[in-house]
Amino acid sequence: MELKMVARRQGRLSSFLKEELKMSTGLMNRLKWGDAIRVNGVPQHTDYAVQSGDVITVRLDEPKPEYPPQEGLLTVLYEDDHILAVDKPAGMLIHPSRSQNDGTLANYVLGYYERTGQQSAFHPVTRLDRDTFGVVLLAKNSHIHSLLQQMPLEKTYRAPVFGGPEADQGTIDAPIARRPLPSLLRYIGPEGKPSVTAYEVLQRQEKTTLLALRPITGRTHQLRLHCCHMGWPILGDPQYFTEESRAYSDGLGLRSQLLCAYSLEFSHPITEERICITTKMEIK
Repeated sequence: MELKMVARRQGRLSSFLKEELKMSTGLMNRLKWGDAIRVNGVPQHTDYAVQSGDVITVRLDEPKPEYPPQEGLLTVLYEDDHILAVDKPAGMLIHPSRSQNDGTLANYVLGYYERTGQQSAFHPVTRLDRDTFGVVLLAKNSHIHSLLQQMPLEKTYRAPVFGGPEADQGTIDAPIARRPLPSLLRYIGPEGKPSVTAYEVLQRQEKTTLLALRPITGRTHQLRLHCCHMGWPILGDPQYFTEESRAYSDGLGLRSQLLCAYSLEFSHPITEERICITTKMEIK
């Protein structure tokens, strides 16, 4: 994977790496002793005097994954030289596991990179449960991944819930703790970690409400658990439910939570442009 830019000023090569490409000193030091950093195709040290119009390229070697690229349907929502955003359908894993080495989002993204001639790697910045669907943000190399992990991401989800809040908007503040292993479930308890979710009512029906949910914190199962804790579980949720919500979901034939990663907003790690990405998937 290569980072490439055209210099629009004069200065030391190191200043372009730090300011325009946002490289850490540690990464720059690791790269400068080989031929990974080039100006106009020629390896240069970091004190090289760059002129306006010079082309700077940085090669970032990525380890080869242990899972295969695959051809598959992939809905691309946004793409540039540094990041990729796609829609993940319900029922798909983000990354291969010990028991499943193919058919995941990672396999299909690597297949897409191979098909489009990109030497990029799979670095998920956001992750979704298997049955949650919608926007997933990916970095194309470890440097961009590191930058995005340090930046605030404004995530908005949508979900139909059984029942619903009385107020049209509000905040859920309830600490979340993990149940003892081997369980992967969480629960609300004073010993848990601080967890906050903002919500807004989008539509009310007789027995259900469509909510916009914005996680202020990022705990595992946070939105599902918070909604259930408030007495309005997400429809179809097989783990966090009430007897009434389960019966209603069963009547609709729902076997997994109807939780959609609806939109994602953030500042681009290189250009600083404000990016807003919205899913093309709908809650049926």
